[in-house]
Amino acid sequence: MSALRAKRITQLVEENYVHAYVLYYFGIRFDEYPEQTLENVCAEKGLNLEQVVRELESPALLREEDVPLVSYPVDLIIEYLKHSHFLFIKHKLPYIARLVNAFKAQHEDYRAVERDLKVVFPLFVEDFIHHIYEEEDTLFRYIKALDRASKGTYIPTRLYYLIEKHSVQKFAIEHEAHDDEMEGIRKITNDYTLPPQAPLHVKVIYNELHEFEKSLLTHARIENDILFPKAMALETKVKQQFFERTRLN
Repeated sequence: MSALRAKRITQLVEENYVHAYVLYYFGIRFDEYPEQTLENVCAEKGLNLEQVVRELESPALLREEDVPLVSYPVDLIIEYLKHSHFLFIKHKLPYIARLVNAFKAQHEDYRAVERDLKVVFPLFVEDFIHHIYEEEDTLFRYIKALDRASKGTYIPTRLYYLIEKHSVQKFAIEHEAHDDEMEGIRKITNDYTLPPQAPLHVKVIYNELHEFEKSLLTHARIENDILFPKAMALETKVKQQFFERTRLN
């Protein structure tokens, strides 16, 4: 079996910060087992060592840029984005929140960072989740209604109300205002700058925050460069069809 089994938990995390995330979802918090080996911790917690090693060697982390979304129909793009929202809210953010809550700087250079992150990160999460749910309840619902209408499934009065109330272009403009949601966190962490002597907990937190921001940027590009252009074309098509039928009737 892999040499990972004999390594200390902190050693695994120091070699690859993603290991901390994988271990977390097996119930292993890296900062609680600083000197124990993976094999010992798995035995203590009753975990299948082989399964844990497999996940550590090749974690099933699907990267958004690996999916050919530009060729997908608009309804599948929305389902993909909603799945990403689910992973953000139910997996990544709780994990990072746990790291922030457990953050004990024990180093003069990071006491202010610890204090500020513990104040700012919960506010960021609250605002982010509100934005996600609002987007799903308004933008996604409107685009899916347009998609159904383009296929002939709609109630005329309901469709007219939606077209009058909403605009994909307006959604797109408002969306740009949320594209840099982590600006405050970047300032606190000095753009995630990590000197070699930084404590391990700091390295893990900064890495996770940086990776989360990169995921958000990719997510925003999918919406800005793929979803919105497709939705605008769909909206134009539906409006033309709807008003032509209204005129003929």
